[in-house]
Amino acid sequence: MNQEELTIEGRNAVLEALRSGKTIDRLYVLDGCQDGPVRSIVREAKKTDTLVTFVSKERLDQMSETRKHQGVIALAAAYRYAAVEEILESARKKGEDPFLILLDGIEDPHNLGAIIRTANLAGAHGVIIPKRRAVGLTATVAKASAGALNYTPVAKVTNLAAVMKELKEQGLWFVCADMDGELMYRQNLTGPIGLVIGNEGEGVSRLVRESCDFVTSIPMRGDIDSLNASVAAGVLAYEIVRQRMSR
Repeated sequence: MNQEELTIEGRNAVLEALRSGKTIDRLYVLDGCQDGPVRSIVREAKKTDTLVTFVSKERLDQMSETRKHQGVIALAAAYRYAAVEEILESARKKGEDPFLILLDGIEDPHNLGAIIRTANLAGAHGVIIPKRRAVGLTATVAKASAGALNYTPVAKVTNLAAVMKELKEQGLWFVCADMDGELMYRQNLTGPIGLVIGNEGEGVSRLVRESCDFVTSIPMRGDIDSLNASVAAGVLAYEIVRQRMSR
């Protein structure tokens, strides 16, 4: 559990947070508990597609700060998430082709914060992250973004590949970073574009990669064969900026 997220404990507190529309990143529930109040909490969580994890009492006791968790602990995001449509609307208002950065399983909060910072400086209209197996908008992410999180919207979605399919229907195309791709200088990275950056260790997942239109690579001249995810995002984002300015 990331202690920099807001921890909400107790049945009434968690239920009120869910009903008030507060963004809950994850809900932890006592495994096997089936009483009415807990069922109501789980039902409310599922309405917003909140990730629900059933854990043992020992696990909840370890996570609890108050020791009065009553079988439920919720983790709320430090910042509000945007809707994907809000990101697209931002591009429309500026009269610009959409430029999105999609992150497939970034787990390091410093990397996420650095990418959000780069997204802002490169003129990207927003960042999209998945709900599972990825860091959310914690205080560390906000600090690493150096204030960019206040200006660059971040959407959190259940299925990246499904969202990419919907965005393709609106005219966007997608390029992902992989060392096996064509050199970035040889590709046309203009127009309505989504740049996909993969997990720090495993790269872009198979389904997301298959949803991309192109695969691109960054030239490497050293003795190792990979860049930090936030550095790769910065290099590719600014190649997109360069090509847009050259049009």
